[in-house]
Amino acid sequence: MQRYLIVIEPTGSGFSAYSPDIQGCIATARTQPDVERAMQDAIRFHLAGLREDGQPIPQANTSAAYVEVAA
Repeated sequence: MQRYLIVIEPTGSGFSAYSPDIQGCIATARTQPDVERAMQDAIRFHLAGLREDGQPIPQANTSAAYVEVAA
């Protein structure tokens, strides 16, 4: 079991998401919970395709943190 970081960004019509560790794997949806589910499905589908093609599965290496600065 791998745990991949996803980055979620608001768009004009909802949300988009991607994983820095899985190049080319993205999802969009109207709500944040929906884009999280869509991204989970997209990652599963993407990894299944990599396995089918005999390609290596990317390791989850990316982490995230917040920093505070005066605005």
